[in-house]
Amino acid sequence: MFAKFFYLLRAVDIPVSPTSFLRLHKALSMGLITSIEDFYTSARSIMVKSEKYFDLYDQVFAHYFEGVELKEPDEFELCEAARALLDEWLKDPHALASEMGIDEKDLKKLTAEELLQYFLDRLKEQTEAHNGGHKWIGTGGTSPVGHSGRRQGGMRIGGVSGNLSAVKVAMDRRYRDYSQESPLTSAQMGEALKRLRYLAPAGPRDVVNVDKTIYQTMKNAGEIEVVFDRGLKDRLKVILALDNGGWSMEPYVELVQVLFNHVRDQFKELRTFYFHNTVYDNLWEDPARWNKPFRVEDLERLDPETRFIIVGDASMDPSELGSIDGPIYFGDKTLKPSYQRLEFIAKTFPRSVWLNPVKAAQWPYRETINVIGGIFPMFELTLDGLEKAVNYLKGKS
Repeated sequence: MFAKFFYLLRAVDIPVSPTSFLRLHKALSMGLITSIEDFYTSARSIMVKSEKYFDLYDQVFAHYFEGVELKEPDEFELCEAARALLDEWLKDPHALASEMGIDEKDLKKLTAEELLQYFLDRLKEQTEAHNGGHKWIGTGGTSPVGHSGRRQGGMRIGGVSGNLSAVKVAMDRRYRDYSQESPLTSAQMGEALKRLRYLAPAGPRDVVNVDKTIYQTMKNAGEIEVVFDRGLKDRLKVILALDNGGWSMEPYVELVQVLFNHVRDQFKELRTFYFHNTVYDNLWEDPARWNKPFRVEDLERLDPETRFIIVGDASMDPSELGSIDGPIYFGDKTLKPSYQRLEFIAKTFPRSVWLNPVKAAQWPYRETINVIGGIFPMFELTLDGLEKAVNYLKGKS
């Protein structure tokens, strides 16, 4: 029973286990689940282990049980739908070109922004019902965007109306803010970064260990013996390097500022550097990148266990990475091309990452992102990307 529901959850990458599915069946067989509302809550509680999947669970639940008709997606949902389609379909450019009705060579000429706009236009222009066929949006047929179609990997928009209250709850999308694809909020960023902290005993023994005190007091037949321990302090050293120059970073200023504030609050041993587009002979300790240069070679004198986090869109002219004339300011030259400086940083600090605010679906279209991504592990500056970056920095991947 409900095997298809289980496999549908797995198909959208919700990590539900066979053991949890059997546990759900045990609850059903014991008569603990007597309504669709009970099933909605119980299945989520038993099989979904993280709130970040709750929104996706709601969407799958509503789809599986064919509940109330989906509301028209708003601008944000349309954008996310288009990005999701791009992310999936760019894995097969030939099929994408065929579906769009253009030559594959012409497809390669389109920028990521143009492709995204094309998808958005197609999502918005649907004004009447369409059943079957090969169009982008409709019901049935082979459309990759629509409802009840046969297109593998398609996205469902719209559905059969009904009056199942559990499905209505699912369609409310109450957990949208917890989803992996939602905009990264300040609270989520703080929680993700907390996991990076490395707490270790430090300082004098001035903290009462309650458990050991109780144990020793009982062992002494009631004679009180207070046990002191060292307090736990975060001993992790972090270097944060921020790209704070150029028009391409303008759309991400607020997001990067939130990240900077949380990193500053979370880590006591933090050094902050600044750069423009990429790293040359110097990093800068002042945001203006004028008064306090720090030679890249001097990083070698720092603790190699330091976590080095670079934040930037990695988008520039390829010559800025590969030439000693790479700096964009007239007359500037460097002793070594930037890519060699980046390789030096990656070698000096084995646990270093590059956080990129640009959507990952656009990375294949930007040469310099691919080059830098070959030097540093690169993660998208989203909740999912930040969690993966934290796990890497902690040595879990």
